[in-house]
Amino acid sequence: MLPWVVRRTRLPLLSLRCVDCGSESATTGEGRFRVNANGKRLHVWLLVRCVSCDRTSKLAVYERVPVTSIDPAELDGYHANDPELVASTLLDPLLARRNRFTLDWKGAWRLDTPSAWLDEAWPVKVEVVFEDPVPVRPDRLIAHRLGLSRNEVLRRIKCDVPLRRPTSAGFTFTVMAGD
Repeated sequence: MLPWVVRRTRLPLLSLRCVDCGSESATTGEGRFRVNANGKRLHVWLLVRCVSCDRTSKLAVYERVPVTSIDPAELDGYHANDPELVASTLLDPLLARRNRFTLDWKGAWRLDTPSAWLDEAWPVKVEVVFEDPVPVRPDRLIAHRLGLSRNEVLRRIKCDVPLRRPTSAGFTFTVMAGD
């Protein structure tokens, strides 16, 4: 079985309307949190910037939660603007739903494959693994990597997931020999 790995190359853009210029894209840039205490209550926001006008907005991570309810190591990560914590927070689907944004993965990922896979005997079995939840259509991913048309992919590929529906979970497929 040959491994294909979908890896994130950078954080994705956010599809989020700017209140100043109306642009549809924002970025986390370097990735910064703002932590504010109000008595025994804590607010934590992820700061994002409009790609057009550079206006900063806040995405609520925690609002008015007791300080004791947040893990101390996690709180230290918010104070230190930990890059891994920024990534995991941004990729959290609950945060996206609560703050009404979607992720734009265009240009933010790559596919790593072994180079000498054609030496394998037919049929070739491939396992696709996702390091981050990048939504891709399996037919487009396979067609691009193998240099096939999408119709030929539908004809030659046997897969355990629907080929025309985006997925961000790992899957396997078998490439059958061409005619």
